[in-house]
Amino acid sequence: MNGRRWFRLVALIPIAAISLALGNALAQSPAPSASPAAPAASATPAPAPAATPAPAASPSAPPAAAAETPATPPPVVAPVQTADPFGQEITLESKTVVVLKGNANWDSAFDTLIDSFKSLSGLLDKQGIKPSGNSMIVYTSTDDTGFTFLAEIPVDQEPKNLTKAMSMGKSPEGKALKFVHRGSYDNMDNTYEAITNHLDDKKLEAKDTFIEEYITDPLKTAEDKLVINVYVPLK
Repeated sequence: MNGRRWFRLVALIPIAAISLALGNALAQSPAPSASPAAPAASATPAPAPAATPAPAASPSAPPAAAAETPATPPPVVAPVQTADPFGQEITLESKTVVVLKGNANWDSAFDTLIDSFKSLSGLLDKQGIKPSGNSMIVYTSTDDTGFTFLAEIPVDQEPKNLTKAMSMGKSPEGKALKFVHRGSYDNMDNTYEAITNHLDDKKLEAKDTFIEEYITDPLKTAEDKLVINVYVPLK
């Protein structure tokens, strides 16, 4: 119940009780005044028992009790969901990964990354090897037209028959800041702009590389439903 409404309800009930009692008293007051009209029948003070209606004022008692009933506890409000942490300091731990090197231009960036994950996943599936962690992209260099990258999938055992572009390696480690992106890859620019502003505000210096960890499987998740952790290693 709205706080103001609850307060007004409790405050008005006593007033209603008072007005009811006052109304009863006024309704009875004319009865005694009728006695002067018949002085001979002084014995008629029998009407005086009309004073007994005074108990009629007792109806005021129930309203008084009713004044206590509205003391209903306020409804429980559901907790507000907090936003994802932005710029959380963490320490990355190195993992054994199967790696595929690649490069892409920005216009077809996501398609290129998906193709890389498909190649790595296809290799692992054929050999019955399950990933031991989330897929990652490590950006090794960028410019206005495109970028070079390492697509990585953590594994507990080394797969065989790697292609020329594939190798075994270790994922990045060390101190980094964690940021969370939700939505399509095309909207990543907004996230990275916010990351840049955060680094400038905190006067932090980042390394020349950054990592994207795909919390949702990019091969099975709609692009606008992606959840990606962005890690920015610090110098």
